[in-house]
Amino acid sequence: MDEPSQREDTSHLAVQMENTYQLGVLFYHSVLFKTSNFMGPTRNFPVVIVNHILKDVLTNYLQEEKYEPELCRQMTKTISEVIKAQVKDLMTPRYKLIVMVHIGQLTGQSILIGSRCLWDPKNDTFASYIFRNSSLFALANVYTVYSE
Repeated sequence: MDEPSQREDTSHLAVQMENTYQLGVLFYHSVLFKTSNFMGPTRNFPVVIVNHILKDVLTNYLQEEKYEPELCRQMTKTISEVIKAQVKDLMTPRYKLIVMVHIGQLTGQSILIGSRCLWDPKNDTFASYIFRNSSLFALANVYTVYSE
């Protein structure tokens, strides 16, 4: 008969798992195999055009404005939506957009703005523009991340 002390306790066995998914090209016995159907974007994101959009939108909305905290809070939302709509009109497929706009008062101070993201330098990119008038500054960033 099986005694409890002689049986293996299978509920405590550790299972090791390994991620074996690979992107790219695999060489096996001098035969080339493609390990993924990822082909990349059919066309690159038009950064130069997006820079012009950022410049035009920020200039049109903020050229004559004076810094007022409540107005600028609302303007960041409005400007972000306008930029996002105009960039989406460029019809670049499979790119996800992130639009960030910062507006602050110009009083001789300095500011550091940073962002982090998982990034593929071959396919992902960004556009940025800084606007200044006599009383405020604005920074607009558009991040584009390619989605498979």
